[in-house]
Amino acid sequence: MLIDSGYPSDRALVLESIRHLCLRPADARALLITHGHVDHTGSAAYFSSTFGTPVLCAPEELAHVQGKEKHQVTFGQVIVRAWRPRVLRWMIHVIKAGSLTAKPATQAQAWSTEKLLGLPGHPEAILIPGHTPGSVSILLPQAGAIAVGDSFVSGHPLSRKTGPQMLHRMYHTDPAAALAATHRLDGINAAVILPGHGPALRMPLAEALAALRSRS
Repeated sequence: MLIDSGYPSDRALVLESIRHLCLRPADARALLITHGHVDHTGSAAYFSSTFGTPVLCAPEELAHVQGKEKHQVTFGQVIVRAWRPRVLRWMIHVIKAGSLTAKPATQAQAWSTEKLLGLPGHPEAILIPGHTPGSVSILLPQAGAIAVGDSFVSGHPLSRKTGPQMLHRMYHTDPAAALAATHRLDGINAAVILPGHGPALRMPLAEALAALRSRS
């Protein structure tokens, strides 16, 4: 089972990572999408068309993943900040990574609780709206791990900070709602946190959330 797929240019790394674990890409039971931004869906269409991998996301995010809606940072938001070196470098990287030519996952389907529980690790989706309307975190209870997507991150090219933090507000559909929605993770037991940006965090989720809120 895969969770997100990076930019289109990350495809070789994704495939190499799978094979490094002595697994075959064609055997993936599903590709779960935390939200529809291109840095998370860049190879979803490839897995769907090449291997027949089911691409699944939250019902609230389906139109975004399928390319029927857009919930992302706008060109205007970026260009007015492009004088900042970190923003300019990030913008160049995004273009080189294939963000402008990525194909939407038109065959994506909405998951159900029953469908998720039938997958390896019995994943559970937690809706965390605000980054996008249907963004989620995916809990893997048997592993004590949670993939938080962009609900919060541990680093980003635009940030000088490391550790739990929110993305820059321009990346969120609703910045205030995105921060408030992290409270939906309160009380969840996980000791490995897999963010969409930055390195994995090996710490209790409660501690990560406390650190996040102290910075926000």
